[in-house]
Amino acid sequence: MHTDLALAAFFGIAPAAWTVGAVALSVVLLTVMIAWGRVQPFLAFVIVAMLAAVLLGQPLDTIPKAIETGIGDLLGSLAVIICLGAVFGKLIADSGAAQKIATTLINISGQRRMPLALTLTGFIVGIPLYYNVGFVLMVPLIFSLVFQSGRPAVALAIPLLAGLSIAHGFLPPHPSPTALVAAFHGDLGTTLLYGLFVAIPTLLIAGPLFAMSLKKIHSEPLAIFRTESRTDAELPGAVNSFVTALLPVMLLAGATVLTTRPIANPALMRAITFVANPMVVMLVAYSAAIVSLGLMRGRSMATLMKGAEQGLRDIAPILLIIAGAGALKQVFVMSGVSDLLGSKLGALPISPLVLGWLIATVIRICLGSATVAGLTAAGIVAPLVLSSGVNPNLMALAVGAGSLMCSHVNDSAFWMFKEYFNLSLKDTFRSWTMMETLAGIFGLLLTLLLERLL
Repeated sequence: MHTDLALAAFFGIAPAAWTVGAVALSVVLLTVMIAWGRVQPFLAFVIVAMLAAVLLGQPLDTIPKAIETGIGDLLGSLAVIICLGAVFGKLIADSGAAQKIATTLINISGQRRMPLALTLTGFIVGIPLYYNVGFVLMVPLIFSLVFQSGRPAVALAIPLLAGLSIAHGFLPPHPSPTALVAAFHGDLGTTLLYGLFVAIPTLLIAGPLFAMSLKKIHSEPLAIFRTESRTDAELPGAVNSFVTALLPVMLLAGATVLTTRPIANPALMRAITFVANPMVVMLVAYSAAIVSLGLMRGRSMATLMKGAEQGLRDIAPILLIIAGAGALKQVFVMSGVSDLLGSKLGALPISPLVLGWLIATVIRICLGSATVAGLTAAGIVAPLVLSSGVNPNLMALAVGAGSLMCSHVNDSAFWMFKEYFNLSLKDTFRSWTMMETLAGIFGLLLTLLLERLL
């Protein structure tokens, strides 16, 4: 008799109910370990994966192999892309390209349209930069504009930070969207194109439109966070900065469009497929950035590689979270629970996209981390993608939207925003938490609209 059937019989619980309960208990335990026990997420994932395997009746001698397989399968397809994205973003930041993009857009827009310029800045800079890096890099610029213009700090900050957050939640090559695409067996380029459709209107609503209601929030940014900006002569050119920062998006989008067109020549089709591979795209983009933002501006290869080392150190915790999520997902697959979850979830009278969003939202509220929330939800709803036939790229966007919802006191970004802008808890909830919630809600609504249009 399988362990799970024996335990179910001992407690007088139906096998199907026991299986669902084991999955629920695993998610609750993961939440408690990370949010309350402060256990490192990777360790929490591995421990919970082992416990879930036992509860779900997997033979003990196969559990270590299942965890190793899960880590290897998910991380193996993503490690190179995410690492290249990390070093690419680090180069964009260190070279001054991000600052040049910001100052150029602000100079073009003028004082009246400054919130719109900051929105666009956050979105463009947010594509190559990870959220925490973009936050630390861009907030001093916001403070500088506040002291120059006398405009409310929070009303200026929210549009830019909304751009950073939405790019982080919806757009590859960011780690969470990239991992979601892999978990649902979607296509990275297609998700990027769909993500732009969803992200841009969501950004306008959660960014400049919402910021208009925040002008009365009083904020005195702490002087310690003000830094000296580099002079214009020290920065790369505007065209160089924009083109290089957006190169991964342009290459991925262009390659995706090309692969959808019928091409009679097999050799040409193979070449296009090779070039369209996200790993190749990121390698080309990073190589171009080394030349255009590094070597051509007098920076040595040794200096550039020091920045790359720092970027790889910064991304290591995220890679471990993805690895841990892969372990738990593989336990669900090998124990057969994925098929049961697919049938149970598919029977619910609710859209699969809404269900994926809702599960990610609940986990986000409990855990705080958007990345952990998205990947944990993916392990639960992945079988639903197969059983329901829902578009996997749209499911990645729906879960990504849920992972942004309701940021509060268990989210490090919540405290970064509060402390940098010297706000009360009430005003932080009113501004930051509401912005993230609007991004999650309208991200889902636009994903559902896109589903109707396809």
